[in-house]
Amino acid sequence: MSFSEKELKQHCEIILKQRKIRNKIIVLCEGVIPREQGRPSPQSYGRMDTLPDSNFYKACIPSNWRNSRPEFFNCGDCNNVANTYFTLLEMLEEDTGNQYFHPRKIFAIVDLDIQIRPIYNYRFSNTQEIFCSLYDKIKINEANADNDQETHEILVTGLIHKEAYFLVPAIQSIFDGYSIQPLYKDSELLLENIYLAMSQDLCLDADLKANFAIACSRINHCTGLDFSGIDKLKDSWISEFQNTTDENRKHELIFSLLTTRKAKEYWHQVQPSDEWSRDISVYRDQLSLEIARDFYAKQIDDEAAVKYHIPYFFKMLRKFA
Repeated sequence: MSFSEKELKQHCEIILKQRKIRNKIIVLCEGVIPREQGRPSPQSYGRMDTLPDSNFYKACIPSNWRNSRPEFFNCGDCNNVANTYFTLLEMLEEDTGNQYFHPRKIFAIVDLDIQIRPIYNYRFSNTQEIFCSLYDKIKINEANADNDQETHEILVTGLIHKEAYFLVPAIQSIFDGYSIQPLYKDSELLLENIYLAMSQDLCLDADLKANFAIACSRINHCTGLDFSGIDKLKDSWISEFQNTTDENRKHELIFSLLTTRKAKEYWHQVQPSDEWSRDISVYRDQLSLEIARDFYAKQIDDEAAVKYHIPYFFKMLRKFA
């Protein structure tokens, strides 16, 4: 649900009055905005980076980045993130009396999603254009992403949802070693089972059907797939995946799936074993933080950063810290 004009102004004012942003990078992201007694408050915003999605991105900060780390703020949906970004810029430009704590620079991260989201008053008119600039064959396009003449202030994930980054193949070892066993459909969580479930459900995705041409354009580099219809894509993906023994090829196929099929509903089927007695959403949040700290925060070499996207975002951001 989008902010009203009054809510947007209040949201931005609370962010700019946070002392912790002074001379820091601000990163805006999607996620629930905390409220106290039904209303946003400076105190709740001060604790925002302990809540999903801010806490995940904060935990992804490279382990060797110790000083002047970014501050993260949830802003609701994609439209609210973009509106917050531009409103903050306007308010800072008009702040001749210096009533706010000015950040060093403002960035935003939004989910790619299947639908194209418009972005007004920016050099890219929508999320698809940003995606095409930032990525090439589902890897970061370094020539465009890290261009000193044209910094990307609004970033989109290369995979369909943030939750897709919890399901990349390299995360299996974290699931295997986690203190309380994660389960998928009451069995040990094996990512290959999730990939097959996602692929078998392709034809059930109404958003994918409605935006099929756009989705295919994002993965048309992936040879062996049949893009002539959603049922043909499903069958060809399953066939290619089950018949290849090449790990690089499997990785390419998996990333093409995670760029096409919504991951959130599958992540929400991950549950703890019976040892867990608290709310299941708390378990998934803690598991996502383990993934952030033990995987993404440690992908600091250039090849891994390009491959897994999020570490590259922080490589870009760090230049402005």
